[in-house]
Amino acid sequence: MPQDAKTTYAQSSDIKSRTFLQYRYDMKKKAIAELEVLGWLQERLQKDNPGKPVLVRKSGGDRFLWFLRKGGISRESDYVATVDGKDIEIEFQYGKKQDLQFYDFKVSKVAKKDKKSGKREPLEGKKFLLVDWAGPRYALIEPRWIFENGEYDMVPAWRSYAFRVPFARVDKVLTIDASLKPVCDTIDAKNDILEFQHDWIDISREALSSELQQVVDEDGLVSVVPKDRESFFRICFILDHLNKSPKNANLWLVYLMTWVSSDLSLAGMSKIVYCIDFLYSKVDMKPNEVAIVQKTVASLLLRVQSYAKPDGSFQSTVNHAPLDETRCALFAINLLEDLMQDMIYYYPNVEFKPVRKIFENVRDVNLTRAIIKDESPDECA
Repeated sequence: MPQDAKTTYAQSSDIKSRTFLQYRYDMKKKAIAELEVLGWLQERLQKDNPGKPVLVRKSGGDRFLWFLRKGGISRESDYVATVDGKDIEIEFQYGKKQDLQFYDFKVSKVAKKDKKSGKREPLEGKKFLLVDWAGPRYALIEPRWIFENGEYDMVPAWRSYAFRVPFARVDKVLTIDASLKPVCDTIDAKNDILEFQHDWIDISREALSSELQQVVDEDGLVSVVPKDRESFFRICFILDHLNKSPKNANLWLVYLMTWVSSDLSLAGMSKIVYCIDFLYSKVDMKPNEVAIVQKTVASLLLRVQSYAKPDGSFQSTVNHAPLDETRCALFAINLLEDLMQDMIYYYPNVEFKPVRKIFENVRDVNLTRAIIKDESPDECA
């Protein structure tokens, strides 16, 4: 990529929230729960089916994705359980709100219309796993139960119709299971980490918006040239929030790899990873580019992990506060795990191990959660 590549005329008033990262953030909340519950569900079904072989797996297997880079949501069930040779699709839903009034179920997951009669009939060979944080409790119910106990009604938040089952009815079929408690605790810890690291976007946006506003007040436009790592980050951040792509994005991506060096702090790594993630989403890579990105992603993950401290924090330099550094590390891990799993899906020849659980590259999520809990975000730059 030519070193004089540039982007011009980016008005600060045009910088908007990164809806794609927000989408991924929202999608990841349920994915965290799905992956944490998987092991418990395997044990639960084995207890319920003594003497029978049981295998529970995520739909998609090793190539499971918690978001699609081009948008959309997979229509596959959350789990597939094979019990004594018979496959059962399992949908997963959980409730954490104390004042929850309804459990809402998508119509297509519960019933389908009979072609002759035109009437809806409940699906067979499928179950729903419901987990309620209070207790915690669970229930495995069939579509027929939902069909008979729910009402076909509008869900305001979805702006579409669903089968709505009053919580009072669901409450009667929920069973307390103490073994769910550590699972729910881990899910809560990882959601706190997810929220904490996501503040990196808002902090960076605020810092960049202030800088851009000064330029706009003087000239009415902005010109950013990627002469170094910092300006490369700034130009990618602006393009991303303008929902634009650089010309020759593949060249940009390869050129970006030259800025990865051994002197990178966690703040620098978080910005490099952001740029890799942004450019990666804009290109279809050739084999040589896949090899370069794979090597860089693996190297960056190892380097981030090397800065982990026994107390759950991360620190690469005494020049930045541990809390700021920890946010940068978690942000980098979050995107690096996304990239690895995405490359497994779209570039099957990569040599990454599948991500079994989100934030599995954080040594102890409970210690890290204790570090970040109730702390207010500060700039990491």
